Amino acid sequence: MFAVLNKRLCAGLIAAILICPAAGFAPVAAQEIPNDFTAIVRQKIPAVVAITTRQIIQDQATLNDFLSPFDSRGLGPAQPRVREALGSGFVISLEGYVVTNNHVVADANEIHVVFSDKQTSPARLVGRDPATDIAVLKIDPRPNMTTTTWGDSDAMQPGAWTIAIGSPFGLGGTVTVGVLSARSRDIQAGPYDDFLQTDASINQGNSGGPLFNARGEVIGVNTAIVSPSGGSIGIGFAVPSRTAQSVVDQLIRTGRIERGFIGVRLQEVTPSIAEALGIAGSKGALVASVEPDSPAAKAGIQAGDVITRFNGKDIQSVHDLTLAAASQKPGTKTTLTRNRGGSQEDVALVIGQRKDEEVQTGAVPGPEAADQRLGLSLSPIPDEARQQLGLQPGTTGVFVQDVAPNSVADQNGLRAGDVIVSANNRDVTQPSDIQEEWAKSRQQNKPILFRIERQGQSLFVAVATAKS
Repeated sequence: MFAVLNKRLCAGLIAAILICPAAGFAPVAAQEIPNDFTAIVRQKIPAVVAITTRQIIQDQATLNDFLSPFDSRGLGPAQPRVREALGSGFVISLEGYVVTNNHVVADANEIHVVFSDKQTSPARLVGRDPATDIAVLKIDPRPNMTTTTWGDSDAMQPGAWTIAIGSPFGLGGTVTVGVLSARSRDIQAGPYDDFLQTDASINQGNSGGPLFNARGEVIGVNTAIVSPSGGSIGIGFAVPSRTAQSVVDQLIRTGRIERGFIGVRLQEVTPSIAEALGIAGSKGALVASVEPDSPAAKAGIQAGDVITRFNGKDIQSVHDLTLAAASQKPGTKTTLTRNRGGSQEDVALVIGQRKDEEVQTGAVPGPEAADQRLGLSLSPIPDEARQQLGLQPGTTGVFVQDVAPNSVADQNGLRAGDVIVSANNRDVTQPSDIQEEWAKSRQQNKPILFRIERQGQSLFVAVATAKS
């Protein structure tokens, strides 16, 4: 849960980033700043909880276990192990909804919430969003339960007070104070990075805890830290409340996330590209290609256009446009400004629904439903990943982004990074093809047969459906 993200996030500039919460901060007038934070802490600490999880891990026998004639290992059944982990969270409603990080609960078989009075309640996973690392839990309401309120992360300015409360290293109810160090940080953890940065001390176990402003409002969900050693060095990151609240509301309402889609591949505008295109400056997002029949294609966007404004906001980079488009609800009408050959033009566009994100944001099914959901997050094969995946030119299929823990796909050996080439001997090119074959196999009460490409090797995997 708190593994160092060197491999994922530290290709150069960042020495190490731990999945631990960060801090954020909101500006208040000087006369509103308290002499200390005891009143806020006293009011809010009952709403901050520790999250404990248990994960059952099945030991895998190795190839050597079966090849050695002198060793009987592997002849007996695999022995399960229990892995326990700890994070933080906070109560947001009297109905018993609790917010935490996705990475705190994603692989858990059991989840419990521990309150400041040491009382423990079992929790159910309502939904999760790996892209923003937000998850929502549900517990049975308690008498006189204290809740938190959301604040305005967009009103935060560097230098404002921030207060982090959580359970670092299992020490529940720990309070640290700092300032907002920066806004809109992209730490390359995902396509929707937009973190608040704080210097409030954040450590392992703070993941999922709240970051308060000086009024006691939640303006961030502590998520990550930069740390060469594993401890706090004063660089922490929090998902801003603007993002977290929207994700939480959707998860509670529908169990999944809808993100806007316009259908373009983008790249940054370099000075040399700007000069070649005949435009001034290097701000904006360059359209490298447009997906056929996408919202952008229908609006007349072409490769070579530079998008400089979207929904009334300036676009400085590819990251800005990615965040702006994803934040729009599918079906929303909006306007963007494109620069084509030095000429600016406003273009009307209707936001679409992402078809390449069959993201399993909903709760992992329990045993009674485990055989009814395949448990795969699927997308078209990323062009930039084809060489890394070891795919031959012309290979078609569907890319496995993620495999839900304890799903039937997980239990039958499918892995993130696999490319599904066919299902039931039918060539597949999009997630809906696999959905159709999965539905057919379930109706016929027989396994679905996948042919997959894995690190340059082809193999078949049969995934069982419902038992008769």
